[in-house]
Amino acid sequence: MAQGEAAGRGVAKPQDQGWAWMVLLAAVVLQGLTLGFPCCIGVFFTDLQQEFQASNSQTSWFPSIMVAVLHGGGPLCSILVKRFGCRFVVMLGGLLSGLGMVSSSFCKSISQLYLTAGLITGLGSCFSFQAGVTVLGYYFVRWRTLANAMASTGVSLGFTLWPLLSQYLLDEMGWRNTFLIFGGILLNCCVCGAIMRPIQLASGSLPQSAKPEEEPGSRAEEAQLSNGASPHHPTLQQHTRRTKCFQLLQKYLAFDIFCQNKGYQIYTIGVTWMMMGFALPHVYLVPYAIHNGVEERKAALLISIIGFINIFIRPLTGLLSGHRVFTGRRIYLFSLAVLLCGLSNFICVISAEFSVLILYCVILSIAMSGVGALTFQVLMDVVEMDRFSSALGLFTILESITLLIGPPLTGLLVDITSDFHYVFYNSSFFLISAALFMGLSFCALEKKNKLREASKAHLDNPSRYQYSEMSTEPKAESQSPPAVEYITNI
Repeated sequence: MAQGEAAGRGVAKPQDQGWAWMVLLAAVVLQGLTLGFPCCIGVFFTDLQQEFQASNSQTSWFPSIMVAVLHGGGPLCSILVKRFGCRFVVMLGGLLSGLGMVSSSFCKSISQLYLTAGLITGLGSCFSFQAGVTVLGYYFVRWRTLANAMASTGVSLGFTLWPLLSQYLLDEMGWRNTFLIFGGILLNCCVCGAIMRPIQLASGSLPQSAKPEEEPGSRAEEAQLSNGASPHHPTLQQHTRRTKCFQLLQKYLAFDIFCQNKGYQIYTIGVTWMMMGFALPHVYLVPYAIHNGVEERKAALLISIIGFINIFIRPLTGLLSGHRVFTGRRIYLFSLAVLLCGLSNFICVISAEFSVLILYCVILSIAMSGVGALTFQVLMDVVEMDRFSSALGLFTILESITLLIGPPLTGLLVDITSDFHYVFYNSSFFLISAALFMGLSFCALEKKNKLREASKAHLDNPSRYQYSEMSTEPKAESQSPPAVEYITNI
């Protein structure tokens, strides 16, 4: 049943109250089960290497594929949500995630893990997470911002609990039985999906996303028919297919915005480059600590420390960045957070003592909180809200590519040099260079826009968007959720 069909029938259910808070609780659990899950893979890194006699590069492909699919499957998820509704997609994602991890427990080679745990579990997590966030837009209107902020705490809880549970189960019963148990745990996404029943709105209050849309390409077809062409004419059918394809690409992957909006272009390139190094500590921190003599339980605790601090720092960072003092300046806060992430990696190069690694995790967690809280807020600053969902589609696809190739390339370098320090050197290089690129580029773009506004002041039509080169009137933001919503969390 489509979400729009469900939304248009029955008696109105109150939003922002009652069952909406149960849906919010389900969203918190979903984010912990999906986005928080990849953080525990580093706990199994050494065991998988020994089991399959795999190199660092080969082993790191497994978490890289999982994270890349989790972030890059947004367009496919949004198509399914539009066709079948959020509840169905969340439950489908839970089934895929559970199936992927259960299948992983029977794998005979590292390449089989790429398919089961990497592709299948990653895609299932993507469906459950993104559809779960989308449904919050239907249940919350007045408290939507608060609901999304509270839901994101599930990620931090997942970061805290998954590594501790993973290490305990690994010590007690080995990685195969642990993956089997994980399959059962991830099936709880289906329970969360069952809670997210389609909301029924009163007639006349249909969300914008639930209103029937004109079929892409229909205008072109009508124009041809008005000129006397047969609807079954081969030329018309071919033209209609091309038009549909183009409009779908425009809707889900905003190439036109990327070409015309310099702010979006700079930010997308900067974040894509940043992701080459952002995920490296999550994948290699535990193996690095174990390699340097840290006990396995203590090594797993390092990831949990990052997650625990995130629980408190991320909401504070979000509140701080929302202050009007930082309006138009959030890109510089974001660049500063990325720069701090890069600089913190040098702490690991200095020493691998457990106390030093704890200090590293504290500083890294504070910087990561800033990156996670600001990533999509900055994107909203540089792109008009009526095109935000399509701009986010291209954004997540590009960042998923670098998330996929970053860890394996660094693992190959570690295999060649037998030196784990290159993990942190690489991470620092990509993060610091991305931070400087974004900060300096936006500063230059801001100065260029100010000069242009000054030269055209007599026209009394300055650009309303600080980072955009397009002079457009901002459209009033609708209270209804967007038809397509790609959400990732860093």
